[in-house]
Amino acid sequence: MQRPAVTAVLTAAALVLAVGCSSGDKDTPAPRKSPSQREAPSKSPSGKPGAQPPPEKGSAKVTRTLATDLDSPWGLAALPGGDLLVSSRDEGTITRVDGTTGKKTELGSVPGVAPGGEGGLMGLALSPSYASDHMVYAYFTTESDNRIARMLYDEKKPAGEQLGAPDTIFKGIPKGMIHNGGRIAFGPDKMLYAGAGETGDTDLSQDKESLGGKILRLTPDGEPAPGNPFADSPVYSLGHRNVQGLAWDEQKRLWASEFGQDTWDELNEIKAGENYGWPEAEGKAGKEGFRDPLAQWKTSEASPSGIAYAEGSVWMAGLRGERLWRIPVRGVEGAPNPQSFLKGEHGRLRTVLAAGGDKLWLVTNETDSRGTPQKGDDKILEVEVK
Repeated sequence: MQRPAVTAVLTAAALVLAVGCSSGDKDTPAPRKSPSQREAPSKSPSGKPGAQPPPEKGSAKVTRTLATDLDSPWGLAALPGGDLLVSSRDEGTITRVDGTTGKKTELGSVPGVAPGGEGGLMGLALSPSYASDHMVYAYFTTESDNRIARMLYDEKKPAGEQLGAPDTIFKGIPKGMIHNGGRIAFGPDKMLYAGAGETGDTDLSQDKESLGGKILRLTPDGEPAPGNPFADSPVYSLGHRNVQGLAWDEQKRLWASEFGQDTWDELNEIKAGENYGWPEAEGKAGKEGFRDPLAQWKTSEASPSGIAYAEGSVWMAGLRGERLWRIPVRGVEGAPNPQSFLKGEHGRLRTVLAAGGDKLWLVTNETDSRGTPQKGDDKILEVEVK
């Protein structure tokens, strides 16, 4: 089905382009493809000259649609037992989705959320001690900044009243109409990691005193985590443009996806204290003092948001690229051979979450004002991968 042209959406997109936004904001509506129109997996768009070896074989197949009719979904977290929590960026609400039936139950709104541009209620994460403290963490935009708060989730209360008042544990992350970052995740070390964008102010990325353009590492109470590379600072790595994906593999390596500007989107292996180059470097620039990405893509093919690790690969959701990328990292030496799947079949893809074994949860993102929604959008899909 051809997506209808929407004047308001195109006008908004033109305004965002005028201020030099991320590649994820440069979308042009495109028709989705039926399963019979699926393309063969793409070979690595590494940008390096010379022949590439054939990609390692992989696959990704949607096995069911769990939930439909979600409004601007962004963050996703898995509860014990298999149900999911999903945030609505523009509505500022958190909804519980039954992992078997897809039934949706709105838990409540997060006070203080001020949606606008790319900001609003974004990443979600469960406390590493959720079984005992029942705390849900959220990254969101207010009138003055981006911040992280935690809320008690009391399942015994009536629907709509189950979220406690937000306890702000960290604030002061710069906000903007673009490049707000927003992904949060607890690592194997039980510390809280957050991707913070540079809000369109490129100088923030190289400023160690600024929280913008960084990956932050915090204790569950919001203090700079022990062992951070800069004394008394929450900054874990710098030189980022807009990080919206965080995931760890079985070797406890941290991976992060990053929006490029006009040339290269990136997947980076994150090391404490390393500088990833923005705005001095984009993609594999080979500049002294900056760490190059493991893999890179043309901005039209990715505009990456969420990532997850499963079956030896990092799986990366593409917004503008409207596809799911597989980047093998287990046992890979040097540049991997990414493959893409589901191209154009489900529209913009925002979030991907490991669901155990060879399963992923994949969240579409057509209702975020930059897509062209069709009936049933937005959705949570179950995907079988290898």
